[in-house]
Amino acid sequence: MQLSKTEEELMNHLWKLEKAFMKDLLEAYPEPKPANTTVATLLKRMTDKGFVTYTKFGNSRQYQPMVKKKDYFSKHVNGLIKNFFNDSSSQFASFFTKETDLSKNELEELRAIIDNEIKNK
Repeated sequence: MQLSKTEEELMNHLWKLEKAFMKDLLEAYPEPKPANTTVATLLKRMTDKGFVTYTKFGNSRQYQPMVKKKDYFSKHVNGLIKNFFNDSSSQFASFFTKETDLSKNELEELRAIIDNEIKNK
């Protein structure tokens, strides 16, 4: 299951905070801040989808993510590779290195990461 763009934005705030009350989440937004009801609706949908859980403290709820950011991002990248690059990581890597404006230094860093992964296999 996926999050909408607005849900992802809220989830990013929650991943950074790790645990947060509604007021903490609202404070994390830049101006203009969304309405309380908007954030409450998003949290409800995200809870229903299984991305967020909460602990009650009286009338307040402290929210926390149930999905790690790395796991969510990994699933998206793997879906992207499957759906747009014929399940070919090399096609994705070729596109990524040619179509993004990476500097020579960044490409060398990528090579080092890849070389390290090859050594570990």
